[in-house]
Amino acid sequence: MDLYLDSVDFKEIEAALDFGFVKGLTTTPTFMHRHGITDIDGAIVKLSGMVPELQVEALGNTPDEILAEAERLLGLPLEREPVFKVPISNEGVKACKRLVDKGHRVNVHLIYTLNQAYMAMEAGASFICPLAGRMQDQGHDAIQLFEQCVDVIDRYGYDSKVMFSSVRHAEHVRQAMLTGVHVCTMPYSVMKNLCENTLTALGTAQFREHTALMTMRVKDVIRESNPVCETGETLTSAMVKMTESRLGTVTLVDGKGQVAGIFTDGDLRRKLQTGGRSILDKKLSDIGFTATPVTIDAAALLNEAVKVFKSKALDSIIVVDGKKPVGVLDVQDLIKLGLLGQEHL
Repeated sequence: MDLYLDSVDFKEIEAALDFGFVKGLTTTPTFMHRHGITDIDGAIVKLSGMVPELQVEALGNTPDEILAEAERLLGLPLEREPVFKVPISNEGVKACKRLVDKGHRVNVHLIYTLNQAYMAMEAGASFICPLAGRMQDQGHDAIQLFEQCVDVIDRYGYDSKVMFSSVRHAEHVRQAMLTGVHVCTMPYSVMKNLCENTLTALGTAQFREHTALMTMRVKDVIRESNPVCETGETLTSAMVKMTESRLGTVTLVDGKGQVAGIFTDGDLRRKLQTGGRSILDKKLSDIGFTATPVTIDAAALLNEAVKVFKSKALDSIIVVDGKKPVGVLDVQDLIKLGLLGQEHL
């Protein structure tokens, strides 16, 4: 079943063509009016250069008028000859036969009965196009009509292809395939969601999570900010570095630049509550800090970091290269990657 896009929205058309296997584009005057297109000929010329096959309306009240409109369109600087869309009617099938005899291809559309489809097949239409959504809106069995059209073509050997149109949702596409139609034309809003499925999304997320746990290392995800204070610096200095880094912790180092401890925003609140503003200018070594922080090697797999967060009530882990701090791994970093749940916040 060939896939066609039903649209005149140029951005949608570019997005649909990016799939690489959309075979053509169907348009209607209604679409053009709805999108505010006033230069219809200009739009047709542009579309003819964008898509593998363009189907455009050739309207008229008589076969002569329909043929004249088709000839007028062929006079435009088109990249390739379009398929002419003609509404079903006695005049329409006459025009279809004359266009086919001249070597052109025709889509006879607005079909609602098998008899209409039969007349279009006899006229040599390349495409027979009933409208599923519109038929169902009126309470008719559209799916049965598509099945009958396919059966008649197979039984009598007509060259026409059945096009499933007026697609409203993904279920229409499934029904189109099951009826055996040759072409399905649909809006981009339906096309872009055909691959979507909740179970697929969950499975993909799980595969990514497990791959990250087994292949990504701590150094791959730590933030650029690495707030560090010497133990001789003041509480105010620590507050400033926390604020600048947007992390709730600073790593304390000794004179050799090796990890000596950690001071967190929780420590800050507790110290201020007990000591008041007077401690802001005191040294961190005087007011106290956690001297045995949890650390993890920068080369460790994320799986190890997840185990640490799950086993200990921590907001952050100091990342080290040897004994020197190279960054901070925040619990939120792993939550954003989907490696930990919100319950770890």
